[in-house]
Amino acid sequence: MDIKITTLSGGDAGQVSLSDEIFGLDPREDILQRVVRWQLAKKHQGTHKAKGRSEIARTGAKMYKQKGTGRARHHSARAPQFRGGGKAHGPVVRSHEHDLPKKVRALGLKHALSAKAKSSSLIVVDELALSEAKTKALMQSLSSLGLSNALMIGGAEVDAGFKRAAANIPNIDVLPIQGINVYDILRRGTLVLSKAAVEALEERFK
Repeated sequence: MDIKITTLSGGDAGQVSLSDEIFGLDPREDILQRVVRWQLAKKHQGTHKAKGRSEIARTGAKMYKQKGTGRARHHSARAPQFRGGGKAHGPVVRSHEHDLPKKVRALGLKHALSAKAKSSSLIVVDELALSEAKTKALMQSLSSLGLSNALMIGGAEVDAGFKRAAANIPNIDVLPIQGINVYDILRRGTLVLSKAAVEALEERFK
């Protein structure tokens, strides 16, 4: 698959051939869903907590005598049915992570890239760098490319000035190639890859 390379200002910078094994697959929603679910589960902090009856600071003495009152046979006021008592089967601090095979993760990334290519939401630029590291200048460049919601992937090192200029622009994310992931690809409308990022992806899946 051949795709045109553009500059940030919208000029022509040649062509690049994309591997069909990475960008030409028929996207499968089930694989993408599995990978996104795995990613979001890893992000869960799992710090939710409710106190059980053993953790409540309240007397554990029997409320009243067993017989003769005509009332129910209760014991501790820390029991869940009482106001101020412990929570029955409440949330506890835990990890939400679950395993996902490496091959499925790799396949999910390929399918996410293929989905962007198939929907014509993939742009390849020569490099992510600005002569003047200003947010205003970058916004003009993005406007010339018709980008308002995009994930921009650079090489191993993202230009510090470019990253700083993009920091205040809403719905624009900038990541190095090591940070590319399925969730961020799918949550943004357009995927912008630098030429270095394309080469790194093809080397990764060789």
